[in-house]
Amino acid sequence: MADRGGVGEAAAVGASPASVPGLNPTLGWRERLRAGLAGTGASLWFVAGLVLLYALRIPLRLCENLAAGTSSLISGLIFIFEWWYFHKHGTSFIEQVSVSHLQPLMGGTESSISEPGSPSRNRENESSRQNLSEWKVWRNPLNLFRGAEYRRYTWVTGKEPLTYYDMNLSAQDHQTFFTCDTDFLRPSDTVMQKAWRERNPPARIKAAYQALELNNDCATAYVLLAEEEATTIVDAERLFKQALKAGETIYRQSQQCQHQSPQHEAQLRRDTNVLVYIKRRLAMCARKLGRIREAVKIMRDLMKEFPPLTMLNIHENLLESLLELQAYADVQAVLAKYDDISLPKSAAICYTAALLKTRTVSEKFSPETASRRGLSTAEINAVEAIHRAVEFNPHVPKYLLEMKSLILPPEHILKRGDSEAVAYAFFHLQHWKRIEGALNLLQCTWEGTFRMIPYPLEKGHLFYPYPSCTEMADRELLPTFHHVSVYPKKELPLFIHFTAGFCSSTAMIAILTHQFPEIMGIFAKAVLGLWCPQPWASSGFEENTQDLKSEDLDLSSG
Repeated sequence: MADRGGVGEAAAVGASPASVPGLNPTLGWRERLRAGLAGTGASLWFVAGLVLLYALRIPLRLCENLAAGTSSLISGLIFIFEWWYFHKHGTSFIEQVSVSHLQPLMGGTESSISEPGSPSRNRENESSRQNLSEWKVWRNPLNLFRGAEYRRYTWVTGKEPLTYYDMNLSAQDHQTFFTCDTDFLRPSDTVMQKAWRERNPPARIKAAYQALELNNDCATAYVLLAEEEATTIVDAERLFKQALKAGETIYRQSQQCQHQSPQHEAQLRRDTNVLVYIKRRLAMCARKLGRIREAVKIMRDLMKEFPPLTMLNIHENLLESLLELQAYADVQAVLAKYDDISLPKSAAICYTAALLKTRTVSEKFSPETASRRGLSTAEINAVEAIHRAVEFNPHVPKYLLEMKSLILPPEHILKRGDSEAVAYAFFHLQHWKRIEGALNLLQCTWEGTFRMIPYPLEKGHLFYPYPSCTEMADRELLPTFHHVSVYPKKELPLFIHFTAGFCSSTAMIAILTHQFPEIMGIFAKAVLGLWCPQPWASSGFEENTQDLKSEDLDLSSG
C-alpha cells in the first residue's frame, strides 16, 4: 500500500501545472493531467518499473537470483541499457566511459599531448575551426516578412513559425546592420537603438513611431514598421518606399562627411547597410507582387553598386527571379560567376546548377530506355550534378519530391542542414515542377549519391565530410511542430539487436525455469514435439498401446 501511495504522489506531482513549463492554468483537469504525463513520461515509466519489480520480488525470488549472480540476467540488462543509451544519444555508453574516464587513468592523456607546432596540434586546430564553421548560421536571403507573412500564418493556423532562437539572431543582425556608435548624435537613432533590442513586437512598433515623431526622415523606423506592422505586401512596399527616400538623403549626407573622423566612417557603413537592405526588400516586394523584371533590375543594380556586400547573397534572390522568368541563359551566367571553387556553396547554387543540366535531358529521359542503351554524355552530366547537389544537402530531395511537407522557411539557415533545405524547396519547388521530367530524373538518381559516400561523417566525395552538428542547430532554428530531417540516420547495428534479444530471452528462460521447473519442462517437451513430432508421436503411440494391453490383461484376470 505504501508503494501504491508513492506512485500516486509521483503521478500527482508530474501532473501538477507548476511542474510543466508553459502549461495554461485555465485548462481542465484532464488537459493538465495529459500535459503533465507527457512531460514526465520517462520518470513515470521508471517508477512503474521499480514498483513492478518490487511487487514481483516474492514470486520470482529476485533476491535469491541476484544473490546467485545469474550472468545471463546481468548481461541482458547491460545490453538493454546499452541499446537504450545508443538509441537516445547516438553513441555507446561503454565507449564513452572508456574514452572519458578509463583512458586518462591508463595514461592516454599524456600520449595525446603534443607540442604547439606539431602536426597533430595543427590538425586539432583545423578540426576545431571546421567545427566552428559548421555551427555558423547564415541569414536566409529569401526570408519572409514578419507582419505580412509570418504573422498571417499564425493568425490562420495558431502556430508560431519562428523560434525564439531564430528571432534572437535577427535582433542581433538588426543591431549590427542598423546601429553604430554615433547614434547618440541623433535622438531618433537613439530611440531606434532601443527599439531593435525590444523583445515585444508592440513595444518595437511603438518605439518606431516615437522615432518618427522626433525625425520624420528616420529610415530605420520605416523599415521596422514595414517588416512588422504591415499586414500586406502592398503596405510593406509603401513603407519601404518612404524608407528609401529617407535613406538616400541620409546616405548622401554621410558620404560627404565620411573622411572627417572614424565615427563618420562607421556612420557611412551603417547608412550603406540600411540603404542596401531597403532596396533589397523593395526588390522582394516587386517579386512577390508579380513585377519580376523590376525586381531583377533592382538586384542587378545593387550587385553593381555595392559589390563588396556579397555576404548578403543577393545573387540567390537574383537566381530565383530569373528562374521565374525562365531566363535560363542569364541563370547560367550568374552561376558561372558564383559557382566557383573559391566561393562558399549553398543549396541554391548546387541545385540550380543541377536543374539547368537536368533541363536538357529530362523531357526524353526514361529509366527503362536508359537501362537498355546506357546513359548519354548529357545524362551523365545531369546525374553527376544531381549527385553533387545531394551530397551538399541531402535533405532537399525529400521536399522537392514531396515526401515531406513544407513549412514556412526560418529567417536563418544552417548550410547543408534541414533549415536550408526547407528554405530552398519553399521557393524553388515550382521551378522544378515547371521543367517536364526534372523531378522524375531526380527521383530515379538522387539515392545513388549515398553509395558513393558510405561514411559521410568521415569522408566526402566532392565536399568536406557532412557536419555532425546540423541536427542540433536545425532543432533550434525550426519550429517544434516540424519533424527535423536527420542525416545520416542513427541506426543500431544488427549485432546489438541480436545480442540484446538473445541475452534477454536467455535470462527470462533461466528465471522461469528456476521458478517453475515442472511447467517449463512440459513447455519444453511441447516445443520439441512441434519441431520433431514423429519420434514423439510414435513413442507416445507405443506407450498408449502398451497401457491398453495392460488394462485388457487386468480386466481379463479380474
